[in-house]
Order: sequence, then C-alpha cells, then structure tokens
Amino acid sequence: MVNRYLLLLLLPFIFGSFMYGQNKDFKPEWNIGVGFGPTFSSVDFQSVPNSENANKMRISTKNQMQYHGGIAIRYISEKNIGIIAELNYSQEGWKQNFSKNDVFANLGFEHSHQLNYFELPVLTHIYFGNKVRFFFNLGPKIGFLISDSEKINDKLENYLASGVSPSFETNQYYRMAENKIDYALMAGLGLEFRTGIGNFALEGRYSFGLGDIYKSSKADYFSRSANRVIYGKLTYYVKLF
Repeated sequence: MVNRYLLLLLLPFIFGSFMYGQNKDFKPEWNIGVGFGPTFSSVDFQSVPNSENANKMRISTKNQMQYHGGIAIRYISEKNIGIIAELNYSQEGWKQNFSKNDVFANLGFEHSHQLNYFELPVLTHIYFGNKVRFFFNLGPKIGFLISDSEKINDKLENYLASGVSPSFETNQYYRMAENKIDYALMAGLGLEFRTGIGNFALEGRYSFGLGDIYKSSKADYFSRSANRVIYGKLTYYVKLF
C-alpha cells in the first residue's frame, strides 16, 4: 500500500524527467492562479463479506453537488509539459440513494453526509496548442479532513428509532469519518485560452479514491468506503516570470 502511494506521488516527477531536454530552446514559465467550481461527489461502499452481512442491502449513493476552490502554482518546464501544485478547499461526501430498493424507495427517507477537505493535488500537465490549448492533467491528490456533518430527515430518523428491517443497512448513520487523511488519483481534461489579461483554463476532473473514510480491517464493518468526485473548474492564471 505504501509503495503504491509513493509511486503516485512520484508520477509527475518521473514523467517530467522523461520529457526533460526534448526542447532546448523553450523558455520555462511560472504561473499562479485561482480556481473555483462545483463538485459532484459520492462514496463507494462495500461491506466485509461474512454471514452477518449476506442479507443486508448494499448502500447505494448518488452525487451530491457542492463546491471547491483554491490556489494553483504551475511550472511549464518544457514545450508541452509542466507540473501543477494546488491547495484547495473541497466539499465532498454523498447522498444515499434509496430508489434502487423497492421496499424503501417510496418511504421518503433522506440521508446525506458532507466531508470538508483541504486537498493538495500534484499533477503532470500536458498540453497541445498555443493561444488555445487542449490539456491533460494527471497525478496524485492527498486530502486532509477538517470537518464533516450528517443530515437525516425526520422520516428516516423515526424509522431508525422504531426498529428496522434486518435487511436495512444502518452502519453509516450517526457515524463520523474515522480516517482524516484521504488519497486519490486525479485526472482532468480541459481547454485553456491565453489572453492579454491572463490565461483561463476550463477543466473537468475525476478523482478516484484510494483511501477509505471508515476503518477497513477484517474486524470492521466496511471493506471499502472510498470517495468518488467529479470536479468542474475554471482557473485564472497570471504569468509570474
């Protein structure tokens, strides 16, 4: 597990070293930027396989729309290649999707859980074009949980208080996140427009969680509880030197 995280952290530098020296006449460029956009987040839940969980319904989640934003530093070291480091505040989490179970679909239950992170992505930046650039970003992201909160509507709260069906999964309720550090692999595609007043980068990203929100040993309930996040982002860059 540690080796996998180290490989992800080194990925941008490995790729950058491979490309180094391909364009001797290129003048490197430093940029600083600010970015903002929506997040569409869910969580992949999987239970530890055992006889106790065999008849429980799987927790289904759907995207919860929130927001993220922060600052970025970009260094374009060679033609068509660079590296981006960001510090972002990101709202993530999930909404439970009851519609996939016929028994509970029409009972009016609502449950959501918000996770607030400071995130540090370090991304290899590959681009093509000049004034209008198509680009691809790829690299690891580490997140630090700063707070989380849960919302349960009255109908679900009353159902939980009165006793539940044996098939109804309850281990995600009234339970705050247990792991404060989150790891993920992030990839993005976008267009950048370079103008006289700065550069505007419009991007869509996807983050595939490698860590878990809850503890995931054989003695725990969940074997998997990983973030899945889609980002829309507009970043405004200015050239430093």
